[in-house]
Amino acid sequence: MSTLKNKAAIVFAGSRGIGRATSERLGLLGAAVAVGYSSNKTAADGVVKKITDAGGTAFSIQVDVSDAHRVGKVFDEVIQRFGKIDVVVNAAGASAFGPLAAHTVESFDKVIAVNARGAFNVLSETARRISDGGRVIHISTAGTKMPMYGAGLYAASKAFGEHLALGLSKELAARGVTVNVVSPGSTDTDGLVMPKEQIQAIIGMTPLGRLGQPADIADVIAFLAGDEARWLTSQNIQVNGGIL
Repeated sequence: MSTLKNKAAIVFAGSRGIGRATSERLGLLGAAVAVGYSSNKTAADGVVKKITDAGGTAFSIQVDVSDAHRVGKVFDEVIQRFGKIDVVVNAAGASAFGPLAAHTVESFDKVIAVNARGAFNVLSETARRISDGGRVIHISTAGTKMPMYGAGLYAASKAFGEHLALGLSKELAARGVTVNVVSPGSTDTDGLVMPKEQIQAIIGMTPLGRLGQPADIADVIAFLAGDEARWLTSQNIQVNGGIL
């Protein structure tokens, strides 16, 4: 995989799970990384330390993706520090599990605020601020292609961001910017909120016979951020161990 030296990246939700693995991978490949976090500064600073201890450049920055003003301020600060933005990874997501009858308007609003409004805020700001030739990777879920009991609200909210990203790929293509969606299958993170018996059922349905690990997803994201993926855009890449 080619170096990302002299590239500047933002990873939204970059302090945990898939986002953490992605921040570390991009940093170790040479990118300067802004590690976005919602509330856990200690975790984000730990990611920064891992990158800087290896000789890289990184800083942590707090952001609530549902707040359009704050998202804009994050882009301002990254450009002020790094001079540009070449790679944007949106790994922010709010989990939700349970039958539709068990959800409330409040739980709906919470999920939509991050997964739909947040996707709009990040992607619309990206459209205005990313450098020519940049890379945009939006994280969705395999659940938008494979309906599952109790995952309807989550999958529906993530599908919104998928279509924003794929539409954006057409809008930014003339500037040489690629935009792709990565849709992980069930991945071993704190966002995996299904009952244990359902998780075991998913493992049994997965040809590779296990849950995904954050590094499995981060390696695909890092590929998409690099020069090798220059001819790949407008794709929804299923990274799921073969379950679909």
